[in-house]
Amino acid sequence: MFDQTVRRRFTKFVYCILAASLCSVSVQARADDTTDRVTQAATVFQDLDNAQSGIPHNLLNQAACVIILPRVKKAGFIVGGQYGRGLMSCRSGDSFTGKWHTPIMIQSHGGSVGLQIGGQETDFVVLVMNDGGARAVIKGNAKLGADATVAAGPVGRDAEASTTGTLDAQMLSYSRTKGAFAGVSLAGTSLGPDAGANESLYGKKISGSEIFSENPPTPPSAQVLLATLTKTSPTRIKK
Repeated sequence: MFDQTVRRRFTKFVYCILAASLCSVSVQARADDTTDRVTQAATVFQDLDNAQSGIPHNLLNQAACVIILPRVKKAGFIVGGQYGRGLMSCRSGDSFTGKWHTPIMIQSHGGSVGLQIGGQETDFVVLVMNDGGARAVIKGNAKLGADATVAAGPVGRDAEASTTGTLDAQMLSYSRTKGAFAGVSLAGTSLGPDAGANESLYGKKISGSEIFSENPPTPPSAQVLLATLTKTSPTRIKK
């Protein structure tokens, strides 16, 4: 009887140790995934900043925020139901005119960008052109085309927003697949803070609004992105 009791207690102890180990591995894996996503986002922005056919600098100078969703995977031929994870960096201050802010981790879902080849990975970049669009995403789950207007952005370092729809849009969206960069509409896509990723990045539960208002220290993985944004567009020129 004594041996059975000891055996049960020992077995329970082993299970507890295994459970704690698995939990620790899971938390570390999530943290590594978040850090990797921040690094990927920086690489995407650097590539497009350096490309002649990339992000228009004059439009970036007008933007309140930049959203980057690297390596969004698509299943089938239509991207409806896509799910992406990335980040958003905004200019600081109530009027979004200060220095670039430490990032808010973002997730996207829904929407459709038309006929695509299944299995590809696509990078998405969204320029948030006004304060209302920025606040809609920070607050959470903004549906593009409903809570914020969106249009396919013009391509090219010196490109201008020329059509009425583009001029009036709160967001300008782009995609890059296999090196090809183009404006693409993300109407129907919902964007909002990724609570789990923000917890992993900042080491505590923190909302998108709290990140923006409290401005926690910039994680090491985000320093390259903020440095590139600052170099490319140090000051916002509001329309």
